[in-house]
Amino acid sequence: MALSELYTKYNRVWILDEEHVWKSAEITKDFHSGDNVLQLLLEDGTVHLYPVDPSKPNLPPLRNPDILVGENDLTALSYLHEPAVLHNLKVRFVESRIIYTYCGIILVAVNPYKQLPIYGDAIIHAYSGQNMGDMDPHIFAVAEEAYKQMARNHKNQSIIVSGESGAGKTVSARYAMRYFAVVSKSGSDTRVEDKVLASNPITEAIGNAKTTRNDNSSRFGKYTEISFDRRYRIIGANMRTYLLEKSRVVFQAENERNYHIFYQMCSCADSAEFKTLRLLSADEFRYTSMGGDVTIEGVDDKKDMEETRRTFSLLGLKEDFQSDVFKVIAAILHLGNVEIRSSGDDRSSAPSNDPHLAAFCDLLSVSPSELVRWLCHRRIVLVSETVVKPVPKERAMAARDALAKQIYAHLFDCIITRINTALQVPGKQHAFIGVLDIYGFETFDINSFEQFCINYANEKLQQQFNLHVFKLEQEEYMKEDIPWTLIDFYDNQPVIDLIEAKMGILDLLDEECLFPQGTDQSWLQKLYNYLEANPLFEKPRLSNEAFVIQHFADKVEYQCRGFLEKNRDALYEELVDTMRASKFPFLANFFQEEEQSSANSKGVRVKAARPPVKPANKQLRTSVGNKFCSSLSLLMETLNATTPHYVRCIKPNDEKLPFEYDSGRVVQQLRACGVLETIRISAQSYPSRWTYIEFYSRYSILMSHLEADLTDKKETCKNVLQRLIQDSNQYKFGRTKIFFRAGQVAYLEKLRLDRLRGACVTIQKHVRGWSHRRKYLRIREAAIILQQYIRGKRTIRKTVTAEILKQGWAVVVIQRHWRGYRTRQVYQILRLASITIQAFTRGWMARKRYKKMMEEHKVVVLQKYAKAWLARRRFQTMRRLVLNVQLSYRVQQLRKKNEEQNKENRGLMERLTSLASTHSQTMDRVRSQEAQLEKITNLKASAEERERKAREEANLTINQLQKQIEALKLEKENMEKKLEASIKETKESFDQVKMSLQEEKENEVRLRKIAENNIEIQRYDNEKELETLKEEIKRLKEERVSLKRKMEEGAQVSSDLQEQVLQLTKHVKVIPELRRDMNNLQNQRDNLDRRMKEQSEQTRAKTKEIIRQLLGGVVEEEKIGGFIPDDSEKIYEPDDLHEAFEGLQKATRLMESHQREQKEMYESQLEGLSLKVDHLQNENSKLQNLFQEKSNINEDIRQEVSRLSSENSVIPELKLQVSELQRQKQELDVVVKEQSCELAEKNNEISTILHKKIAEESTQRRHFEERAKELDETREQLQGRIEELEEENEHLKRQQLMEGEVKRKLREEASQLTAENMDLEEQLDQKERCIKKLHKQIKSLKHSQRAKQNPALPKEYLGMLEYRREDEARLIQTIIIDLKPKGVVVNVIPTLPAFLLFMCVRHADYLNDDNKLKSLMNSIIQGIKKVTAAYKEFESLSFWLSNTYQLLNCLKQYSGEEEFQKQSTARQKKNCLQNFDLSEHRQILSDVAIQIYHQLISVMQKTLMPTIVPGMLEHESLQGISSMKPTGFRKRSNSMYKDSEKYTISSILQQLSVFHSAMSHHGMEQSLIKQVVKQLFFLVGATTFNHIMLCKDMCSCRKGMQIRCNISYLEEWLKENELQSSGGIDTLRPLAQAAWLLQVNKSTDEDAQEIAENCTELNPDQIVKILNSYTPIDDFEKRVTSSFVRKVQSLLQEYEGSTQLMLDTDYRFQVTFPFCASSTALESLQVPSSLRLDFLTRI
Repeated sequence: MALSELYTKYNRVWILDEEHVWKSAEITKDFHSGDNVLQLLLEDGTVHLYPVDPSKPNLPPLRNPDILVGENDLTALSYLHEPAVLHNLKVRFVESRIIYTYCGIILVAVNPYKQLPIYGDAIIHAYSGQNMGDMDPHIFAVAEEAYKQMARNHKNQSIIVSGESGAGKTVSARYAMRYFAVVSKSGSDTRVEDKVLASNPITEAIGNAKTTRNDNSSRFGKYTEISFDRRYRIIGANMRTYLLEKSRVVFQAENERNYHIFYQMCSCADSAEFKTLRLLSADEFRYTSMGGDVTIEGVDDKKDMEETRRTFSLLGLKEDFQSDVFKVIAAILHLGNVEIRSSGDDRSSAPSNDPHLAAFCDLLSVSPSELVRWLCHRRIVLVSETVVKPVPKERAMAARDALAKQIYAHLFDCIITRINTALQVPGKQHAFIGVLDIYGFETFDINSFEQFCINYANEKLQQQFNLHVFKLEQEEYMKEDIPWTLIDFYDNQPVIDLIEAKMGILDLLDEECLFPQGTDQSWLQKLYNYLEANPLFEKPRLSNEAFVIQHFADKVEYQCRGFLEKNRDALYEELVDTMRASKFPFLANFFQEEEQSSANSKGVRVKAARPPVKPANKQLRTSVGNKFCSSLSLLMETLNATTPHYVRCIKPNDEKLPFEYDSGRVVQQLRACGVLETIRISAQSYPSRWTYIEFYSRYSILMSHLEADLTDKKETCKNVLQRLIQDSNQYKFGRTKIFFRAGQVAYLEKLRLDRLRGACVTIQKHVRGWSHRRKYLRIREAAIILQQYIRGKRTIRKTVTAEILKQGWAVVVIQRHWRGYRTRQVYQILRLASITIQAFTRGWMARKRYKKMMEEHKVVVLQKYAKAWLARRRFQTMRRLVLNVQLSYRVQQLRKKNEEQNKENRGLMERLTSLASTHSQTMDRVRSQEAQLEKITNLKASAEERERKAREEANLTINQLQKQIEALKLEKENMEKKLEASIKETKESFDQVKMSLQEEKENEVRLRKIAENNIEIQRYDNEKELETLKEEIKRLKEERVSLKRKMEEGAQVSSDLQEQVLQLTKHVKVIPELRRDMNNLQNQRDNLDRRMKEQSEQTRAKTKEIIRQLLGGVVEEEKIGGFIPDDSEKIYEPDDLHEAFEGLQKATRLMESHQREQKEMYESQLEGLSLKVDHLQNENSKLQNLFQEKSNINEDIRQEVSRLSSENSVIPELKLQVSELQRQKQELDVVVKEQSCELAEKNNEISTILHKKIAEESTQRRHFEERAKELDETREQLQGRIEELEEENEHLKRQQLMEGEVKRKLREEASQLTAENMDLEEQLDQKERCIKKLHKQIKSLKHSQRAKQNPALPKEYLGMLEYRREDEARLIQTIIIDLKPKGVVVNVIPTLPAFLLFMCVRHADYLNDDNKLKSLMNSIIQGIKKVTAAYKEFESLSFWLSNTYQLLNCLKQYSGEEEFQKQSTARQKKNCLQNFDLSEHRQILSDVAIQIYHQLISVMQKTLMPTIVPGMLEHESLQGISSMKPTGFRKRSNSMYKDSEKYTISSILQQLSVFHSAMSHHGMEQSLIKQVVKQLFFLVGATTFNHIMLCKDMCSCRKGMQIRCNISYLEEWLKENELQSSGGIDTLRPLAQAAWLLQVNKSTDEDAQEIAENCTELNPDQIVKILNSYTPIDDFEKRVTSSFVRKVQSLLQEYEGSTQLMLDTDYRFQVTFPFCASSTALESLQVPSSLRLDFLTRI
């Protein structure tokens, strides 16, 4: 669309205005081509006719829509021109009180002349790490961008701060340097960053002064290079200075001051340190009183002097150096007061008794006579002689002032050099960031040499800036693949050539300075002669002492007076020699000859730009202009080698009033600083740039339904744009953005506003029409009713008679009957038709539904069989794979066990060898006894009989021993044979295993991978199967309850029998025939038992057949018989039925065990089920005991009856009651029959129940296949869901969980194999015990009396663990250092390490070993510190915080103190510590827990921080409510990553859930979890709130809705996890109130009062900041007026509290560790073997 077509009615334009530069006007009539007038309506209501040339229409610039006004980036404006920039800055500065604005790559900073709370450390940390454009413009954002690009691109950076005096350049540069000092701490003891900041007060004291425009104006240029190491920490700095204004030392204009240091020293004249300097007040020195007022409002010179001296010391400049500096400065002041008198014609003199002269000479150790002589005389060297010539007073005073300027310039350079030396720290520089604080373009009423040099430097900087902007534009176009067209931009190279080229202004100036008689007028004449033809050089019409240069910003007229003198910077050689002869070394060094050498400089380290001045007699010495040109060239080389960042400081008014905006002054500076040039370059191409997502979100309202339904949003944007804007040259499609020419975004906004306005009008039209129609219908209805009554009344009055009434009544009756008849006929016809239609319709629908059901049923059947086949094939494959993996693993374990068994067999051989040696020794002893017997026989011949008997007895004993020995030999041989056979079998099995291992090794990796991939699927299947088994157990429980109920009924019957028997015992004591009757009863009972036995055998046979049917394919036939007892001789008892039922239960359990064997990898998950089954078995055994008790009671009854019958048989008196007893006998017969029938019925019922049970068990097996098919379908659905989750989860967390699950299963398999190997070890132990038994038998032959052994006593554990002192380090290493939070044992008991450590502490206390206890406690504390310092991850910190807290609770609970024993059991009280008080260690452990808590919070904060701002603010959780606004060029940051992860509120909730589940899994107490959650919620609220404070685009009504929605999600998360009492939602109150403030009305006084009453958590600064930053998203919303903001401020004046703008995100709530007693019994804890703590012993 052409730009001229936008000049339509209601659009607004800008026209020139003398007062405000530009003013706004509204178009009242559409402009058409050929019109010569544009009709406008000004804001004051006057009509203005804007003349337009029809041939060349020069229309006024259009005004941007209000939605675009106040943007953070000026390049986001649709219309880019001077009035738009000026108005946008005014709105931001005056209305929103925002001083920073982006303009492409430039940061425009408007001086507020007021301290603002936006530079604190909290603001620095908020901008740290943020991308440029994500937050509001700020000097910190530019500094962060420079720092980030340096770290990421490894390239040096520069920040160029420029502006005219009073615009805030020095403050901006200082804040940038402060940002670098805060975010890049050096980490060393030198504190380089503090030194860098400390250099600012010194340089400001010696280089800044008060001017008419600024109270702290920098009178020199400064480029500070801040050096960084490879870790990007500050290691040093270096400063270069440019063009110090030396003339200020000797002259100041009115209302100006000299440099601050002079006034600071004068304010301290009375102090003891400055007594020797003979200082006076500032108004008594000539050099400090020229400007009039010597003070500055609000500045304390004495306090500033203290700060200057403090920074001198901080930089390491000693007191001697400071004293020398102060001496020189004081001497300059005294030199200015030296009186020069006129002594006749062209002569001058200075009194020798002048006190100031004496003070100057004393301070600098200079000869007074020499100084006076050469101030008033000059030496002239001729060819043959040297002449000393007096000079007039004016030239003598000029020489005095020149000496003062020269001394101060040397002093300035010396101080800068010493500061650079102090800022250099040992270490290699990796990169640097330079901060250039340099004067901006200056134009005054009288412009001299200083303004010429300043403007020349700005020309060079502007040229570099233009080239950089041009380069960035080109890079942006190339990156987006948009054709690059050459943009015409202003090139100021001709102006630079005019100044610095050969025969240019500087060259002619240097040439004229070489002539002794050269004057300013002769130099100016040369300029006129040589440069008159240059179009950029002009001669003023009314002056012959000036010349004009056309600079890039404006034309400037320079007065030539003083150019030569200032360029020469001459000082008489005689005065130089006098200074050089000074006995004050500090001063003499200033005037020594110094050889110029650059070899001493390293890298970018350079000295001050001003080199030492050479003697005046050297005619070819370097001029000031030449020096400045050289230093400027060096600066430009440095800037060109870096990546520049630009800060343009603007002075809003000349009166220094806060937040006052002078449009004329601002536009002048904008033209001078290059901002408008940037706008012009951007406007020539495509200034407005939107991403496709932003365009789609903003302008989706302009799309049709077909366009909005397309999934490709990029293609949709292209189609819409091509339809809306026909001219394709007005936009270009890039790779990620759409580029628009100027005005096109405004046109789109107009279309969008028209569409919205049309929709609003349509809605209003229909609502108003409906409202008026409803009102009209009510009025019409009322009027009709009134008319009816009035007409009726009138008619009645006229025509009412008795006959007419009767006829009328008859007519009504006839009409009623006739109408009823007609209505009934119509109704019956309609009803018949409706029924017919319904019948046919319902039939058709039923047939259709039946056909569909049949099709679905057939499909389901096909799917069922197909899925069943696939599931079986998958299951068989999986089982084979799992069995192969298990086989390979078990073979490896068996191989290890075989090796261990071989070692043990070798040990057995050694033991057998020792047995053989023992046997040989026994034989030797037997032989010795035989020899002794033979000697005894020879010696005792007299007792042959006795000896023969003894010999026979000995022979018998020997024969017995020989038999035993032979038996032992045989047994030994058998053992050796068995060992050989076992070894042979082991070798054969090992060979077979080795072969199988070799075969299976190749498939192991593949099988393992396949197994890992299928584990997840199998786990879901087993979870479903587990749920099915749980339902089966529930059903069994219900059946058990029903059986128990029937048992109770049987018990009730038996109790009735017992009562009847008791009644019988009362009445039948005299019946003699009772025994016979009881025998009959016994026979009947036997018959009944026989019948019940037959029924039980039938039941047993049926049960056996059912069990065989159930288990025929599972177990062997012999084992099936074991489930039913086969005791045919046993008489029937009630337990038989329960035994049969128990057999069925065994069969069921066998089936379940068979299924569990098929799913060995998940046995751990079914342990709970097996425990429940065991519980059911216990319940059944209890019921069987009840039946046994019942049978015992029946037996007791029979015994009691028999006893009574025996007693009654001997009592003849009872015969009289025989008849009555017979009658009772008959009754008992009837009762017994009834009971027999009842028992038979109950037997039948039990049989039917068993049959039903068997039928259910048989149907259960059939249901397994159906469940398997259903599980397969569910598994396929879950598999699809798993694949989706795996695609969404970029960090592969589920794979890690699967790996952990596999490892856990492998560990369980290892534990199972270990248990199997334990059986082998027990067998080996049995063999060993057998050998030991043989050994003991041999010993028993010799020591038969010592063979008795005491039985082992049962062990009772005391809850203590014993360890040796040397195992302490091993204990700490195993339990603390090497323990992983994800271990199997730790998952079962998370706080087990704490309990084990405390059990060791109890043992040390039990032994009363002070050293051991202290050593253990110290080792525990040090170990916990070490592991938390080494593993700074969330899992480890959470695990050890839980265990440290548990250990702390154990130390309190078992301390013996009453307050901690209220919830302890008697055994726990008994286990308290007895000998030592560990309260000190408790305190230390509490401190360690606090430290771990803060580490945990820091880790969680680091993880959660990247998700907060995107999830809470940037993500649009409310669909259909878009808060998109136009973004500018600054939205693209050079330091942004290309691909960044997108976070939502779900990401925050998911991360919080991960934290909560992990802490709960680690056994952390609920109170501690609540404290953690509260801290995290505070972090979320504070970070979000701070971002709102620093991001103006976030302050909108729709964003407030998004925030409140996200807060509700967080509150819902607290409810789901039962954490409402944590106080987390209370920490979000500031954020909630800020969101409410964005949504509430902000126009009336009532609204202001409501805001003041409800925003109790916000301070006035925060409320005002939100109100000022409120940004409408659409034109239908209105900005907050300044009057409303002032009204709210007036209501909040009584606020007393914090005035901080930001919330401290580093704030930590105080953590507490409340005591929580543990119910765990220490004596019941066992040390898991997996921890490998075999050196610990349970006591």
